[in-house]
Amino acid sequence: MGRYALTWKRDLEQAASGGRLEHDQAVALFAAPLAALGAAADAVCRRLHPEPLRTFVIDRNINYSNVCVSGCRFCAFFRPPGHSDGYVLSHEDILSKVEEAVGLGATQILMQGGLHPDLPLSWFEELFCSIRERSSVTIHSLSAPEIIHLSRVSGLSTRQVLARLRKAGLDSLPGGGAEILCDEVRRQVSPRKCTTEEWLAVMREVHQLGMRATATMMFGHVESPAQRVAHLLRVRELQEQTGVFTAFIPWPFQPANTALGGEAASVHDYLRTLAISRLVLDNVANLQASWVTQGEDVAQLSLAFGANDLGSTMIEENVVRAAGVTFRMSAGELASLIRRAGFTPAQRDTYYNLLEILS
Repeated sequence: MGRYALTWKRDLEQAASGGRLEHDQAVALFAAPLAALGAAADAVCRRLHPEPLRTFVIDRNINYSNVCVSGCRFCAFFRPPGHSDGYVLSHEDILSKVEEAVGLGATQILMQGGLHPDLPLSWFEELFCSIRERSSVTIHSLSAPEIIHLSRVSGLSTRQVLARLRKAGLDSLPGGGAEILCDEVRRQVSPRKCTTEEWLAVMREVHQLGMRATATMMFGHVESPAQRVAHLLRVRELQEQTGVFTAFIPWPFQPANTALGGEAASVHDYLRTLAISRLVLDNVANLQASWVTQGEDVAQLSLAFGANDLGSTMIEENVVRAAGVTFRMSAGELASLIRRAGFTPAQRDTYYNLLEILS
């Protein structure tokens, strides 16, 4: 880090004024004072979102199964095939959860699970068709690794899988499974999951089919600051080519109950990485705070470090909970948090269209 330390001030001024950061310049910002980073990221956020609104979506995160053949070392949620704790929710159970969520005001269903070896593509097609018959809720579901897994199970291309799921009702893809978009890191933490290029290729096909997606970064495990920046630049490059991403969500690795272990990233590291994400991703309009891993106080601070969105209410969430983190917030609590930060809360949809300004 030493060779970067003397350049952070110039690079921070460049980013805050709208200049584009390249790799070494962004790495240099990891040596910048936290307060200066926050001020620069906040300036960029306010330029992108000059209205005094900060947003959230009401949704439910349904984990349809925890059975997974990937066995990622950072995951506390999965169970290998045949494990006594493994489960697959029935279509009836999932439809009941969707109905309950819609009754609570949800406009989005985020559905993800393990890479189950025995669930065929038709299982998801029938499920999405059933949801669509009963509701207009947005189906923001299945990460890129799940699409790649279904391609392998079905013998179809990933584009064919996406096209069939879109026809069945799939609207948008969450950005899960990105971890760090650097194969050196992926070989250490998720060696049986898709490669960097495979993840990016699915997102490129999502764009080609007229769909949208989010992008994520799970950091704070074995990667270096330079590899975090490399991840951001891969996201920025694909966004430049496609415009597919509605938002970016960086969230820190939760080590409890995982094979990888270690310590969770500090609050300072989280806020620093959030701010640098805002400064680097000049073509991704929205930056989400990860209150589900950081809690209410840090989520509120995030709105001064480049975030313009608090993500979702997560009526249900199981993956982070499996790692021992159990923060919960209702729509009313999220709105109150936004007000206390000096902004006006607004409910949005999956595509960041405003649904209601909560004065």
